Amino acid sequence: MKLFGVWVVLAFAFSQLVTAFLDFNETELSILESLEYGASKINHNPLMVGLTLIHTAGAKGAVCLDGTLPGYHWHRGYGSGANSWLIQLEGGGWCNNIRTCVYSKRTRRGSSTYMEKQIPFTGILSEKAEENPDFFNWNRIKLRYCDGASFTGDSENKAAQLQFRGQRIWLAAMEDLMSKGMRHANQALLSGCSAGGLAAILHCDEFRNMFPGATRVKCLADAGLFLDTVDVSGGRTLRSMYSGVVGLQGVQHNLPRICTSHLDPTSCFFPQNLISHIQTPLFILNAAYDSWQIQSSIAPPSADPHGYWHDCRLNHAKCSPTQIRFLQGFRTQMLNAVKGFAMSRRNGLFINSCFAHCQSERQDTWFADDSPEIRNKPIAIAVGDWYFDRAGVKSIDCPYPCDKTCHNLVFK
Repeated sequence: MKLFGVWVVLAFAFSQLVTAFLDFNETELSILESLEYGASKINHNPLMVGLTLIHTAGAKGAVCLDGTLPGYHWHRGYGSGANSWLIQLEGGGWCNNIRTCVYSKRTRRGSSTYMEKQIPFTGILSEKAEENPDFFNWNRIKLRYCDGASFTGDSENKAAQLQFRGQRIWLAAMEDLMSKGMRHANQALLSGCSAGGLAAILHCDEFRNMFPGATRVKCLADAGLFLDTVDVSGGRTLRSMYSGVVGLQGVQHNLPRICTSHLDPTSCFFPQNLISHIQTPLFILNAAYDSWQIQSSIAPPSADPHGYWHDCRLNHAKCSPTQIRFLQGFRTQMLNAVKGFAMSRRNGLFINSCFAHCQSERQDTWFADDSPEIRNKPIAIAVGDWYFDRAGVKSIDCPYPCDKTCHNLVFK
């Protein structure tokens, strides 16, 4: 009976751990799946682009969590964009311990077996000039995310049959694309959304160094400004999560040494400790009230056992004045985090006061008749102005609720 009792406790603990993982990543997946792969109300017939597996990756040990080959979706550039390359790094949360990574390897977040064979290219990936005025005819690549550590890990767990090879996947993909013409690029942009936005920050200078000095190379991080912030219970939910990711996946060896020379590796997985040191021009696009961070870092169920934040977490219109004040404090932290970064002329900034997440991949938020704006400039034009040096862009919105152009996310 005692042994049976132990098994019951262990089974319950496992179910709770998986539930906690799902609580943490459910928001990320629901946001990304419904918006990234959902039907856009602007583009009813989006371009569908097939999956290409990187067959040279296996010999380099550059594999997904389950050992399958990584892959990308590529729509070739043409005309004036034939030698221009845009790499979009997919997002999708992180896995921070053996059990959550074992769960991930049975999904498209950890195995190419489960990846969609075709995905829609919308927003910054659209092939239509009226939807994507500056990058529509570039070579546009979506690199799929299947390592659970923002393309930075390099380790393994043989007992659990897990491969943590994000850094190798990143390098294998870049080598493959270089061999297919990217080495001749006259301009390139590394972008990414969410965990992919963090990856674009982490790999930005590395990407720049792959090209000759004459090539215009810049980076764009969309919804990647994850803050090392206190949650509603006074804890640090995201720091705890990141600590697990960094320790489990051997991330510390691939973090910028300019950071790890004076801060612990977990701190160097937070963009606020990296962005001022990046040498390559970088554009930060972020909602001041990032929906994912509200739901999974600021007010996750684990930090809100009595459910005081439940309704607010799902719909900002149901937040109390006290809760709005707490979220205004988060916005202030975000603005403080980018102060030094914003002082550099080469960098760009677009922080709108919206409850949103990943605004570059959705057509309705990237470029449409009613897309979000700051001072009458939509996101696509702001990014284009910055990339092509048409204008400096340091756009910071007034605080909620002043912006009436937001496409705020509401969850049920």
